[in-house]
Parts: sequence; C-alpha cells; structure tokens
Amino acid sequence: MTITKALLTDSVYNHSNLQKKQSIQIVDSLLEIIKRTLTSGEDVMITGFGKFIVNEKDSRKGRNPQTGSDLQLDARRVVIFKCSGILRKKLNKKKKKRKS
Repeated sequence: MTITKALLTDSVYNHSNLQKKQSIQIVDSLLEIIKRTLTSGEDVMITGFGKFIVNEKDSRKGRNPQTGSDLQLDARRVVIFKCSGILRKKLNKKKKKRKS
C-alpha cells in the first residue's frame, strides 16, 4: 500500500473533529517540519515509529553500466530510516495459529 498525502489527510480528518482544511494544514505542516529538519542535516526521531537519519556519502568511483566508462560520483547526502524497537516487534510478531 502506498501512503499518499491525500490518504494521510483523509485519515487525520476521519479520526478527529477537525475540518478538512485543518487536516490538510496539519499534514502539510508536519511534512514541512520533517523536510526542513532533514535539509538542515539533523535527524528526525518519531518515538514508537523510527528515526530518519541524514547520512553523508563521500565522492566515489563509479561506472556507467551502458558504456562501461569510469566516472566520479559526487559526494551527497541521503536519508536512511531505522525503525524503532516497538515497530520492529510489531512487524515480527508471530500470528497465533487457530485450533480447529
């Protein structure tokens, strides 16, 4: 399942007493805070869910797979996600088998 901004907005709207416009503003504000924090180089931790970590990658040698020629890949920043222990336990929770 792909979670879209519209789906998040609908979920906030359906699970609260807020108007649709307010739900849109809340989701937009939350995503903007996360983007701004990550762009500044800081990590974002959401308790019980996980942590978005900004990782610095050095420049490195690469190769064009089509031509086979060598090239230099620039240094860059990437975001990685590490789930919390709580989420990990829920993901790996074994379902109880039903007795017939």
